[in-house]
Amino acid sequence: MLQLSSLTKGFGDRTLFKNVTWRLSAGDRVGLCGPNGAGKTTLLRMLAGLEEPDAGTITKRTGLTVGYLPQDGLIHTGRSLVDEARTAFQPLLDIKRTMHELEHQLADERGSREEHEGILERYSELQHQFRDQDGYTIDLKVAGVLNGLGFGTDEFEKPTDTFSGGWQMRIALATLVLRQPHVMLLDEPTNHLDLEARNWLEDFLAGYPHALILVSHDRYFLDRVVTRIAEVGLRTITSYVGSYSEYLVERDARIAVLREQKKRQDEEIARIRQFIDRFRYQATKAAQVQSRVKMLQKITPIEVPVERKRVHFSFPDSPRSGRVALELRGIRKAYGSTVVFDGVDVHVARGDRIALVGPNGAGKSTLMRLLSGVEAPDDGTRIEGHNLVAQYFAQDEATRLNPDLTVYNTLGSGSPTEMLPAIRNILGGFLFSGDDVHKPVRILSGGERTRLAVARMLLRPSNTLLLDEPTNHLDIDSTNVLLDALADFGGTLVFVSHDRYFVERIATAIIEIGHGDAVRYPGTYEEYHWSKTQRTTHRPDAGRRTAPARGDAGRRPPRAQTAPRGSTVASREARRREAQSERRLKREQAARDKRIGALEQRIGDREREIRDIEEVMAAPGFYDDRQAAQPVVSRHESLMWEVGDLMSQWEALQQIDSADADD
Repeated sequence: MLQLSSLTKGFGDRTLFKNVTWRLSAGDRVGLCGPNGAGKTTLLRMLAGLEEPDAGTITKRTGLTVGYLPQDGLIHTGRSLVDEARTAFQPLLDIKRTMHELEHQLADERGSREEHEGILERYSELQHQFRDQDGYTIDLKVAGVLNGLGFGTDEFEKPTDTFSGGWQMRIALATLVLRQPHVMLLDEPTNHLDLEARNWLEDFLAGYPHALILVSHDRYFLDRVVTRIAEVGLRTITSYVGSYSEYLVERDARIAVLREQKKRQDEEIARIRQFIDRFRYQATKAAQVQSRVKMLQKITPIEVPVERKRVHFSFPDSPRSGRVALELRGIRKAYGSTVVFDGVDVHVARGDRIALVGPNGAGKSTLMRLLSGVEAPDDGTRIEGHNLVAQYFAQDEATRLNPDLTVYNTLGSGSPTEMLPAIRNILGGFLFSGDDVHKPVRILSGGERTRLAVARMLLRPSNTLLLDEPTNHLDIDSTNVLLDALADFGGTLVFVSHDRYFVERIATAIIEIGHGDAVRYPGTYEEYHWSKTQRTTHRPDAGRRTAPARGDAGRRPPRAQTAPRGSTVASREARRREAQSERRLKREQAARDKRIGALEQRIGDREREIRDIEEVMAAPGFYDDRQAAQPVVSRHESLMWEVGDLMSQWEALQQIDSADADD
């Protein structure tokens, strides 16, 4: 449905793509991966028709619709939220308007009978067309998508220009999702979404009926959504079948093979050059020297991606805090008439790893400021534990860096002496290498400043970290550096992040913020999400989505349910084991479904290749040159065996599903 042929694109003396040929098929869900600056956004813009390639072509199927969501920069004005979302159905809205006009004409008795019958016939055609295209469900679809992306029903009639930048991007995403183009291009769609909205978008995209290409730095999101990975780098696109986690394994194996091939090639080149240098001036060897010179000219150097160092380090020593690190008692905080917290208690013990979750605007950043002491509550008490050495990373931490210092000096100032040798490694892990370390902070981009602020935090001694969106603007590799550092951190951690993989790996407790309250749940995010889903399923009003508490924080959600007084320890343990078993079965089923999908994709690819080969083999004169025909025949036989093996795996997984269904 979409084909790149010999595509080349560059900026100045830098070539991003060179003679690239790549294809997108119907139903593909592709994750674009690669280092920052490799050309992912440029590729999306070319596919969207916003930029032209320097050479080559982009061929699209006739009638193909393409929708593009950029990272930022979209502003909506002139309509209400719901009317802006409805523009996704503009052709149907035009039909509806025409139908209303025909209704007025039918009500006019001055026309002739023939005119009346003609109008009635036209109206009937439009009505059938409107019904066949689900025109009567437009409002239902719009409400479902807007609610899913975090908009409250009471916000539907608000003018779009009253929403902030992050919510503007959600409006654009909602409109694009409702339009359902044949190819959806998404550049960091999760940047402005809270965890609940991300979960909704994951489910929607996982079942999207058309093709999509997306860029995301959220590993969990990629694993849930994509079926293929397209790696952008070394001026080309390399495709991998499967999820992001499967891609990592296959990529590492491929790079290992490339490095071995590169090593052998370098050794061969060295031998050829040694022969040339040794016999260059001997007349008797002139022909052999010339032959080897031509051999060198024909060799295409094997390129291997630059290997990024795996950064390992230990946090600087800090005194051990008391058993209680931080505590808030009876906290109340309001901004004008908007009550964010009312009578809230928060207890942070030494060693806790707490993730704050909730809709955007619910009060997560406010609670972080209250915990850090940057902002005082209107009422209530903040209590610091014994020997507390806290470090607070705010959302706008990057703006607080000294613009006159260099990148290196920013980390060096205030860092303990024993950490100075680690500065270069840390900077490399956050994409600052070579002369980059001598750049003044004032010329860095917003993303570079954020990476530098995170790197600086890692070098300062503390026993309690309060982190508000530390992964914003970090690519996957830099996020992994931060993840590894926090996994080894022996102190207390409270953080806000919309990266599901980050939260799942680090958090051991969840505090849900919203409606003036902060409710704590023990366990991982997955356990919290499962618990919340179970309660929602059994509520009488299940399925209704409440609006985010941006100015409507007076209501409180039900607190986590506790066991009845009469329940025994044994019964609680039995319920816990049953819940764990159910979660395990769901994870195993999800893994099987993913594996089945990957196998079906691979079987389809191999069968298409078999059909192409069989067309070649059926051509007249194919077997005239048996030496040339033999590799093609061997490849056909190999593919047939591979498909047989893949089918066996697929049938085995299907039998497991059937057995589970019978049980």
